[in-house]
Amino acid sequence: MLEQWLDSVDHFVWGPPLLVLLVGTGIFFTFRLGLLQVFRLPLALKLVFTAKNEGQGDVTSFGALATALAATIGTGNIVGVATAIQMGGPGALFWMWMAAFFGMATKYAEGVLAVKYRKIDENGQVSGGPMYYIEQGLGVRYKPLAVFFAVSGVLVAFFGIGTFPQVNAIVTSTQSSLGIPVAATAAVVTALTALVTFGGLKNITRVTTKVVPIMAIVYVVTSCIVLIAFADKLPYALSLVFQSAFNPTAAGGGFLGATVMLAIRNGIARGVFSNESGLGSAPIAAAAAKVKWPAEQGLVSMTGTFIDTIIVCTLTGLTLIVTGAWNGAAEGAEMTQAAFDAALPFGSLILMFCLILFAFTTILGWNYYGERCIVYLFGVKSILPYRIVFIVLVGVGAFIKLQAIWLLADIVNGLMALPNLVALLGLSGVVVTETRLYLRHMKQR
Repeated sequence: MLEQWLDSVDHFVWGPPLLVLLVGTGIFFTFRLGLLQVFRLPLALKLVFTAKNEGQGDVTSFGALATALAATIGTGNIVGVATAIQMGGPGALFWMWMAAFFGMATKYAEGVLAVKYRKIDENGQVSGGPMYYIEQGLGVRYKPLAVFFAVSGVLVAFFGIGTFPQVNAIVTSTQSSLGIPVAATAAVVTALTALVTFGGLKNITRVTTKVVPIMAIVYVVTSCIVLIAFADKLPYALSLVFQSAFNPTAAGGGFLGATVMLAIRNGIARGVFSNESGLGSAPIAAAAAKVKWPAEQGLVSMTGTFIDTIIVCTLTGLTLIVTGAWNGAAEGAEMTQAAFDAALPFGSLILMFCLILFAFTTILGWNYYGERCIVYLFGVKSILPYRIVFIVLVGVGAFIKLQAIWLLADIVNGLMALPNLVALLGLSGVVVTETRLYLRHMKQR
């Protein structure tokens, strides 16, 4: 009974109203900022590696981006894309692109406001994110919204995308591919998580700045090998993506067929879930960047959505289509595994390696997000208890399969977006002003 009720609430929260609001906010910023994600993308990509890191902060701009990417590039890039195409057909990939295109403008605005309204906590560390720009930007009368966001962030870190799905993905993958017992994998993951997270953000950043590029390169290269092996199918796959985006997909093989509405809903929902544009998580990491200009970190943050969806999710989607895996009987990660196995003798092992890295770095990223939320709510004295609870939950998460908990986490994850979107729209004038100041500064250099 409880699971049925939570399932209904989950479908409502992640239904058309929230998806329209998420994409609509991106469309609003796209036009208000003059297609900034198109005309300023070259500058943004350049800043990822050349930002001067002159401002007040805890980590470099690249370190902040790596932490954000650690949290966003996860199982959603493998399982989420496969689910979207399985349910919505190849056209779902087109709507993922649309969600990402407009989401880049939203992610830019989040990065700007995160730096603009960040503060220093009692330990001398930078704290920022939606809870701070809601309270400081919109005013103290909106503090209940900020508290609601922070509580949601802690719950998602504890019970949602930050722990259970990621740990389960790791233990399932190692057990099915290598026969390693669940308990053994859980112990190793828990120990590594404790080792990294007790060192704080700088320790997390040291790990993510090394691991994220490696895991991204391995996955991108492997996917490109698959696409090269099936190069003759690539033109057809691309045409199928565009045709299916506006026309019902015919049934065939293990696929049941999909309407255009299914393609739109699944593409947008999985795209937003993967890159988290508008959900309010990434600006928590962006706030810690050593930048002087808020707009500079906004541009760097924007590349996160580009890398996560336009590059990584696209490669996953195309490998599923060119190999025909999307039309088979496999589901989720097994579908992507089938695509890799079609071109590579050790495709399953490579995918397992990528899946483990994706999931582990997501745990690290969400550990930091939850920590900053708990600091906002209870101060720095809550950091140690928070870290202990988080690590314990990582350990037990491998053995928990309570659907009700996952549904609750998914609901809270969606609800995080509501106060964040209110703040983004309410502070859009600040975003525009900061953008103009930075662009004027760039012209005068």
